[in-house]
Amino acid sequence: MESGPRSAHTPGASPASGPAETRLSTWTPLVNRSRNQQLFEERISLLLHWFDLWNDRQRKHLLHALLTRCTRSQLKICRDWLSELVPVTRVDFTAVLPRLLSLYVMSFLNPRDLCSAAQVNWHWRFLAEQDCLWAGRCVRLGWFLPYSPGEKEYGAWKKHYITCVSTLSWLTPREPAEQYGTLNKPTTGREEEEEREKERRLRQVIREKLQEDKRLRHRNRRAWGSSTQPRDGWSRRGMLGSGVTFKSGSLLSSSAEKSGSTTQFSSLNKEQPIRPSLSLERRPVLNPVRNHRWCCYPPPHAVTSVPRTSPPLLLLISTRIPAYELVLSGLKAEVVLVLYDHRGTLAALLAQVERALGGQQAQRLGLLAPGGTEEVHLLHSISLSEKNVLDPDLREFWEKLCGWVVLSEEGGGVDIFSPFAASESGVALIQTLSTLTGLEVRAPMGLATGSFQNILGEWSHSGVCAGVSNLHICEDAVVPALHYVSEDVLQGWCRQAQWMEEVLRDLRGLLGPQLHRVSLEARGRAMGYFLWERVSLEDLCVSKDATEALTEGLTALAARGEARPMEFLSIFLERWSKEKEGGANNREEGVEEFIMTENCPKRRLIPTFELPQSVLDWRGTIARELFHSEGLYLGRLGAVLKVYLEPLTAALNSNRAILSSAHIHMVLTPVTLIHKLNRLFRLELEARLEQWGAEQCVGDVCLKLCSKLQVYTNYLNNYPTALGTIDKCREKNPAFRAFMKRMDRTLATHMLSLQELLLCPVWRVEEYITLLQALTLHTPSSHPDHTHITSALNTLLQYREFIQKLKQNSERDRLMEETQKMIQGCPNLCEGNRRLIMTWDAALLRSPDEDIPDSLRTFEEVSDVGLFLFTDALVLTERNVCHTPFMLALRSAHSFLASVALASLAVREIAHSRYVSHAFVLEGPRRSWVLAAEGDAERGQILSGLRSAIHTAVTGGASVTGL
Repeated sequence: MESGPRSAHTPGASPASGPAETRLSTWTPLVNRSRNQQLFEERISLLLHWFDLWNDRQRKHLLHALLTRCTRSQLKICRDWLSELVPVTRVDFTAVLPRLLSLYVMSFLNPRDLCSAAQVNWHWRFLAEQDCLWAGRCVRLGWFLPYSPGEKEYGAWKKHYITCVSTLSWLTPREPAEQYGTLNKPTTGREEEEEREKERRLRQVIREKLQEDKRLRHRNRRAWGSSTQPRDGWSRRGMLGSGVTFKSGSLLSSSAEKSGSTTQFSSLNKEQPIRPSLSLERRPVLNPVRNHRWCCYPPPHAVTSVPRTSPPLLLLISTRIPAYELVLSGLKAEVVLVLYDHRGTLAALLAQVERALGGQQAQRLGLLAPGGTEEVHLLHSISLSEKNVLDPDLREFWEKLCGWVVLSEEGGGVDIFSPFAASESGVALIQTLSTLTGLEVRAPMGLATGSFQNILGEWSHSGVCAGVSNLHICEDAVVPALHYVSEDVLQGWCRQAQWMEEVLRDLRGLLGPQLHRVSLEARGRAMGYFLWERVSLEDLCVSKDATEALTEGLTALAARGEARPMEFLSIFLERWSKEKEGGANNREEGVEEFIMTENCPKRRLIPTFELPQSVLDWRGTIARELFHSEGLYLGRLGAVLKVYLEPLTAALNSNRAILSSAHIHMVLTPVTLIHKLNRLFRLELEARLEQWGAEQCVGDVCLKLCSKLQVYTNYLNNYPTALGTIDKCREKNPAFRAFMKRMDRTLATHMLSLQELLLCPVWRVEEYITLLQALTLHTPSSHPDHTHITSALNTLLQYREFIQKLKQNSERDRLMEETQKMIQGCPNLCEGNRRLIMTWDAALLRSPDEDIPDSLRTFEEVSDVGLFLFTDALVLTERNVCHTPFMLALRSAHSFLASVALASLAVREIAHSRYVSHAFVLEGPRRSWVLAAEGDAERGQILSGLRSAIHTAVTGGASVTGL
């Protein structure tokens, strides 16, 4: 019984008394159990209340005092509770698993990792030096022990492997390139060929002997689970009983009998070891047993020889490709995908390719990255073109990358999805790459117009020798791109990638935070599969004739107002097909107009000139493509005038205006001038094609169009204002909003909106450049049309640079406005020539003691931060993830934290330790921040981007402005 003032109640008081009667009591009623339990629970709640108010140091002191007073049984209960709440996650698997499983796990490590594992402790060293792990690696390379190890000797095969590797004459990829000019240059020496053939025969004999030895041991071994089998089974003979241990003398003698001569094995002695095969010489990393598994007793199916499969196809896809998720959803099973971030480096891309291939070689290499007819944008700041292909970094990159591709004699090659074969510089780039890598390089010829339509067109291939004369049409009946991606998905992506990118932009923003920890490839495949299944793009990929027939039929049906629309449409389509066939014959006789029916109006056919398809008549093919695509372009411009301009003008003249006269003049009148200009251009093309011949010229017509590009310049300068006017009128004018809703994305507008139709002149300039480059390539310098085509092409190339500058300025302004709205409490960002370069996400760390060295310092995560890198400053924000009510979607909110001028910013890495990984330090003039990225690749991207921006700001004299 405790001392102190007693309660006013006796121990036998009625239990019906209220809880307030014992609340302030210090006396414990031992007789009355109900009162005792009630008072015990009240004191526990009071103690827990105090415990919640204490700090961390006081809580630990109380727990220490309680545990020191507990008995042994009470401590065991605490241990069991802690084991349930905090399970053990880091256990030495070699101390828990049987030795057989531990060695099986270690068999997947490469030799370098096995040597690292041997430095952990003595037990790991004993396991990592077992002969069953090293014998297979030595035998596979043709390295045999000159003696038989003793029964108690272990580690002999490891020492022999290290000795052979240290004396191996092996060159890095750069060294043979400096000596011979290329890494894959074929040798012509007869003696070296005979030596390689001898080595191949030796390795074949060794493989056959190993397979035979495995079969014999599998046939003579005891049954599984036999009681006569030794329990340990890890003697030297037991460990090597899986086909690794054999008698060297019997093996060599048997092999010599098979080969017919014992002198063939002279290269197996210590003085003259077997050199790696050609495939091993071409690989930059020697990893011979990555895909082989060694165990003590192999399963029955592992005894028989596994048939060799053909090498896979390797496809590199940049994340800058519009709607790349759709391409991922259609990849074939034999394709190894590498989806790389365009903000990375060449070294990171090579490492990603090496991890994807896993030591094996690829049959062909495909590259899908944004680009044009002269260059392809590999990374954010690295482009591949004829001018820089022989730079040391790019040269080394292509030599290492193509080192993982089989030789051209075995079908190896490179497929670049950019239309390099449409320009002289692109063809020169193809020839240079072919000479550099020793492989066949193929690329589209760029004869099909559209966003990515040239991928589905004709492809060219080039030999190793330089020269335009070696550029030929790919003889493969299947488009090379279809070897990587299924046909229906590729067609849907090529035709609709531009507007699919707008859909995916919103979808990425919705699902991006939800799938943040999922890999980029899996996210892309999921989004592409979702769009393909939901949108059903294969139903939209119909022929042009069917689209044209349905459009005209529905237009005629809407004009007539028939009571039986289906019957009218079927009769219309039947007559249309007949007249289409008859029109082809009539066009040969010069007939261009005909009457469809008595009730249908007269229409003019678009004449198509079916010239004889000859391999030498490339100029005619390109001219016909130019004429045909010009008709499609005029059709879209005519849709703007017919669907939008005419109704709005008619409503304005009838005093029921939908849009004011000033707005109509600002938005739609410039299209009239462009339509008139290009209509005259098409008529002149039509006259030239009607009299086409070998000496016919079209360059003067193109040059005449280029002399009137001032119309396009005025239109493009007015384009941002036109878009702003449309958006403003849509918000404030309900009549115009209803009109746009009724007219946008109909058959008459080619399923495009007004804003997309107004962008057609920009797309057309790109098509002009591609077609004129192809025309220049196939026009000899002695042809009278060569000078005019070259002059027109140079004018359009300069004009494309002007358009790109307009795009960059518009994109920069849009990004700055979005960033300003995204960061709460941020100062004004739109100052001077500042532009946003890149954004990253990281974690902010804090250390309790700054005096401890970085290798021993512990860190705790404080919050998530966002890094916004501008041309002159770095802005740090506090990133908070916000959840949307009743939805799984997430969104990120940024609050302004700090800003540092790049000229006064320093970046320092923190080495990996057991306490922190992927960390780095940002040091400003007043304070520093310790940040951590999600992985090593992300940290490399952040550091390379920051250092490059700091170097540019310091050396380039960027203005340092305060935020």
